Amino acid sequence: MLPILFIKKNKFKGVFMSTIFTKIIKKQIPGYLLYEDNLVVAFLDITQATKGHTLVVPKQEYRDILMVPEVVFAHLFKVVHQISKVLIDVFQAQGINLLNNNGKVAGQTVFHYHVHLIPRFDEKEINVVFKNNASLMLPQDYEKVQKAILVHLNK
Repeated sequence: MLPILFIKKNKFKGVFMSTIFTKIIKKQIPGYLLYEDNLVVAFLDITQATKGHTLVVPKQEYRDILMVPEVVFAHLFKVVHQISKVLIDVFQAQGINLLNNNGKVAGQTVFHYHVHLIPRFDEKEINVVFKNNASLMLPQDYEKVQKAILVHLNK
């Protein structure tokens, strides 16, 4: 039986509700597990945007990328790298998208940090397009953005 994905609003402030990913990790609901160690798990995404669409998820719930400790993040991406190679090899994919949404405005629907690994077989399966705003930018605009970022990176 496949798990049903839904977002349930918590009407009781301060009460912790496990995410669907935690329920899969704890084997409270079924999932198609591909990898597990003490820090992360990987399992098939129930939506299967393409064949092999996989999620890599820390076992501990972290709301978004900013909450994930560096050691967990580094390990998670080591696993992402390993599984990406396997997905490309097994399914003879022509490429792979790594997708990560942080925050509702960015499309995050499950607030438990995760990375999508989506094998690609042709260009029409998924539409990942970025708007090109280069024509709106002057060199001084780039420099202003660069300076704002560098000030905070160099703290």
